[in-house]
Order: sequence, then C-alpha cells, then structure tokens
Amino acid sequence: MIAPADFAHCEAAIRHGSLSFHAASRLLPGHVRDPALALYAFCRLADDAVDLQPEKAGAVLRLHDRLDLAYAGRPRNAPADRAFAAIIETYDMPRALPEALLEGLAWDAMEQRYATLSELRAYSARVASAVGAMMCVLMRVRDPNALARACDLGVAMQLTNIARDVGEDARERRLYLPTDWMEEAGFAPEAFLESPRPSPVVADLVQRLLREADALYLRAEAGIAALPLSCRPGIYAARFIYAGIGGRLRRMGCDSISARARTGAARKLGWLCLSGLRSAASVVTPTSPVIYARPLPETTFLVEAAAEERAPRTDWSETLYETLAGLKAQDAARRDALRPDGRRDRTPA
Repeated sequence: MIAPADFAHCEAAIRHGSLSFHAASRLLPGHVRDPALALYAFCRLADDAVDLQPEKAGAVLRLHDRLDLAYAGRPRNAPADRAFAAIIETYDMPRALPEALLEGLAWDAMEQRYATLSELRAYSARVASAVGAMMCVLMRVRDPNALARACDLGVAMQLTNIARDVGEDARERRLYLPTDWMEEAGFAPEAFLESPRPSPVVADLVQRLLREADALYLRAEAGIAALPLSCRPGIYAARFIYAGIGGRLRRMGCDSISARARTGAARKLGWLCLSGLRSAASVVTPTSPVIYARPLPETTFLVEAAAEERAPRTDWSETLYETLAGLKAQDAARRDALRPDGRRDRTPA
C-alpha cells in the first residue's frame, strides 16, 4: 500500500507537472487512480532527474540504482521512490517496463535523432508506451491484445507531443521529426535548428506526424473495451484530450513554432463528458476486430514483458548497456570541451 503522505506528494507533482493526465485521471476509479498518479510521478521525476543534470550518464546510472533499490524492497528515502516500490510489490510490475523508460530517457540525454518513422516509434515506445503497459498492469490487465492497443495509444500520444513541441525542441537544439522526411522535402535538419521558423514544409511534416498519430488513436480505441468498465472513462479521456491537442494544432495551421497548442478547461470538460458516454456505449458495442491487430514491431517487446508475470530481472538489456556506454563517452567529450587549458579532464566517467 502507498503511504498517504507519499501519495499526496506524488499527486501534487502530477497536478502541477502534467495537466492533461491529471484531468484524465479524475475519471479513473480510486484503486487505479492513486497508483497511476504515483507511477506518473515517478516517471516524471525520473525524466527531470536526467534532463536537469549536466552529467547525463551519471544521472541515468543513479536512476538504475534507484530501480535496484525499489525492486529490492529498499527504496530510496523519497516519496516517489517509496510509492513506486509499493506498486512493484502490489502489482508484480515487470522490471522490463520501467527499464525501457530509462533507456528512452538515456536516448533523450544523448540528444539522439531519428532517421525514420520506425526509429521514432521505437523511442516513443520507451518513453510513452512503457507507461501505457504499466497502466495496464495497474488495472490487472495482462491480455496481449489489450496491451498492444495500450502501446498504440502511448505512441500516438508521444507523436502528438512531438508535433506540438517542434519549435520548443528546436530552440533547445533537439530534433524529433524523422530526418528522412526532412531530407525528402529538401529541408536540412541543421539549417532548421540554426533558425527554426514556421514554413509550409514544417507544417506538412507536422501534419504527417499527426496523421500517423490519428491512425494509432483509432487502433487504440479498440482496446479500451477490453479494460475494466470502471477504467474506460479515464483512458477514453486521455485519448480524446491528447488527440484534441492535435486538432488544436491543425486549427493553428500546424504551426508549432510560433506558439504552443493548448486546450482550455471547457474543451477538456467536454472530452471528459464524451469519455463517459463512449464508455457507456462500449458495454453494448460489439468487439472491434481491430483489437486483434498485431502490435507495432517497435512495441512488441513491451507487450511480451507485460503479458508475462515473472520474477523481476536483475540485469540490463544489451541495448541499455550500449546506450549508457555512448552516454558516458558523450559526457566525457563534453567535459573535455569545457577544459580551458585544453588538457584532458581526468574526472572518472
């Protein structure tokens, strides 16, 4: 069980840090909402722990140590860590899921770019679908078809976030648009980062990303009916609120550089009401055959991990090891560049 004081801390972190999820969570039943808020708080704080540190490799290693302690039942003395350890114990949370999230955070720390849509989906699987799979675990749902659709929803939401934040990311020298798309359009990625400005080409790329997200939102809907009835309104709400961001962006001419697409409280309230209606209708609506669609190749490993109730892993995947090695080398290079005398910094990586 999550201690009340720890939960209050987690709930406050999400209320101020993720308005869209906090709004959608209001429609979840209490026995799912409380651990979901704690889960999101841990994920959000983990993201901040890496993003705000100059030594990215060290930050990721410390997160791994925090996972070790949480899975050993001896969490770090912090509210989010204690709450997450309680979630692990109560729900038998497969370690591969938060570990995938950690790998995605490491990719962010490396400022990795993605040449193809598949590579971007692989990133989205780690930073978003992993959370969707963990949400299914909290709902006691381990059915592979439902998990596959939850992962679809995670990728769709992340693609929407990327489309919304093109300008904001570019001003921080970050690029998530598939570079192959940019080059096909005769648009040089480096030139765009040097001077991010709205243009018809950028608008077309944003529109293309939103179309990919829309297709996945439709696939994801088929899986909501496989969730417990009491959980469906909250998940429908997440689906409508995030898709609504894409709709707002379209009304702005797909210009996510001049301004940030925002949805007001009235619209969110409307989507919450719609979510209740769709959930009620799902009781009598026939099961969509789309639920049986194969998972995206980039999310299959998450579906398999969440569907298998097994003992937590104690080792890292080879890909995560490789990511950390690259991240440590990047940190070392950054330190070398900052040395005023040009000599190699001997600080251990």
